[in-house]
Amino acid sequence: MVERSRVEDRSLLLFFLIAFAWSWILWLPEILWGISLGVAAFGPTVAAFLLTYLNQRQGGVIKLLSRAVDYHFAKIWLIPIFLLMPLIAGGALLFSTVAEEVTPSMPVLSNPWLVLVGFVYILFLGGPVEEEFGWRGYALDRLQARYSALASSVILGVVWSMWHLPLFFFSQTIYYQKPVWGLIVTVTLQAVLFTWIYNNTGSSLLAALLFHTMSNLSHFMFPALETDLGSLFTLIFTATAVGVVLVIWGPKKMVRRKT
Repeated sequence: MVERSRVEDRSLLLFFLIAFAWSWILWLPEILWGISLGVAAFGPTVAAFLLTYLNQRQGGVIKLLSRAVDYHFAKIWLIPIFLLMPLIAGGALLFSTVAEEVTPSMPVLSNPWLVLVGFVYILFLGGPVEEEFGWRGYALDRLQARYSALASSVILGVVWSMWHLPLFFFSQTIYYQKPVWGLIVTVTLQAVLFTWIYNNTGSSLLAALLFHTMSNLSHFMFPALETDLGSLFTLIFTATAVGVVLVIWGPKKMVRRKT
């Protein structure tokens, strides 16, 4: 049992090393010369499939892929999957707009079809498919085998946020010239929400993919992060949501026991 634990620890460490190496090395040409290779963000997913194939061969890869289309979970969880992050981002934008009397540009108001286009684009090339096979599909289960749901979320959230660090050097990203601590805290809090969704949908990778898509799409629909006050309200509302989750569902499993 101890030996298996050590093997899993080495596997998880190797996953993080491959994910970081792939993404950071392939982001480097864009940072230095403005040349985008278009595949840098796939680091976590590449690492997950590579290690899965090495350890479980073709059967493991097929199983990992199939988890991304497995919709057999309680459909009540579609409510937080699709609405929680828009409520947080929309609320943050509303409060910051009232306080600052400045309304950021919202292109979706003039063309609602941008929401659908944005959803599809973000799902495949805006984070979810690029990352979720790794963060939730590979790493989270291994962390939760050893730690509580909350501890696993914090560990993964810190690592996940650090993986984003090269994006602070891209002037076209929302991270440019933003405080690093804000990203670390916000992503770590979001990691808790991801674990909550993931654990309550039977470890559904599809749920994680959709929740990640809605998280990123929400900031496109309601660009609260374009202002410092909007970013602060986003942090506050996310922390509030996390607090509610921990009080009601508990930090150990984040799943309520059936009575």
